[in-house]
Amino acid sequence: MATIKDVAKEAGVSVATVSRVLNKSSKASQAATASVNKAMKQLGYRPNAAAQALVNQTTNTIGIVVCDVSEPFYGTMVKAIDKIAHQNNKHVLIGNGYHTAEQEKKAIELLINSRCEALIVHSKALSDKELVAYAKEVKGLVIINRHIPELASRCISLDNFRGAYLATELLIKNGHHKIACIASAHEIDDAKDRVDGYLAALKAHNIELPNGYIEYAEPTSEGGEDAMTNLLTKSTDMSAVVSYNDYMAAGALSIAKENSLHTPNKLSVIGFDDGIIAKYVSPRLTTVRYPIELMAQKAAELALMLSQGQEYSEQAFCYSPTLVQRESVMRHQAA
Repeated sequence: MATIKDVAKEAGVSVATVSRVLNKSSKASQAATASVNKAMKQLGYRPNAAAQALVNQTTNTIGIVVCDVSEPFYGTMVKAIDKIAHQNNKHVLIGNGYHTAEQEKKAIELLINSRCEALIVHSKALSDKELVAYAKEVKGLVIINRHIPELASRCISLDNFRGAYLATELLIKNGHHKIACIASAHEIDDAKDRVDGYLAALKAHNIELPNGYIEYAEPTSEGGEDAMTNLLTKSTDMSAVVSYNDYMAAGALSIAKENSLHTPNKLSVIGFDDGIIAKYVSPRLTTVRYPIELMAQKAAELALMLSQGQEYSEQAFCYSPTLVQRESVMRHQAA
């Protein structure tokens, strides 16, 4: 394997000159740069990334912490960040937090130790205090899908309350008053805000329902199946269901079909996120669009600006959800 000394010899320059070329120093002449690049190509020399990082104090990488990169939602998020990274000649490193404080902490610290110049963190388990401490350590750190008052200008979030409110209100405007809610059992702000939005919409339209109309389960299709099964087992008198996300909605649709509760004729269902699954379940799912791609791109741009010490607008970035109407919601016909 060729060394930096081999490159210097082949190019007819000093080792110091090769080092200047590798580090893109303005002190390296055009002639020297051309000779060194030609020598590296002929010898198949590959610069040592770790050594360059020590010199430049950066690895030209953006670190990303997600819950689980195998989930489509986070895949979309990572792809959007990677697009911005490539536009800026950066690469991405990914850590999975799995919604546990221990794993999120390990992922963040691994990326920090890997000298990532910017860091985009999707964390639900770590406390505000812990994330603020990391933000003080990494100037290019941005929080996505969460709002922390002390870091407001470095947070990219969604108005989950409004999203659930819009979903519930759409059902009400379609004549539904007995609306069940399939909620996430995870103790995170998203889950609480979406239940609060659902309850606020009911209250705004003078609709009172027992607590039994809310079922908590894992935010997966299996969780949606469990929640819907529980609602039916309790003989819940409902004409519509608001779901925490599209996967829970898909699970609810499956159980409804198995029990001859055809959607949307007998039961209207609305999801949240507008993920890939929303277009391919039957009927196609009416849902709330979560603009994760736009949010992720903004997070990447902001993280790079912060890491480079550039000026930016110190404002909170809170995105608004919008409704996507398909075929799973129908006007309720009173018996």
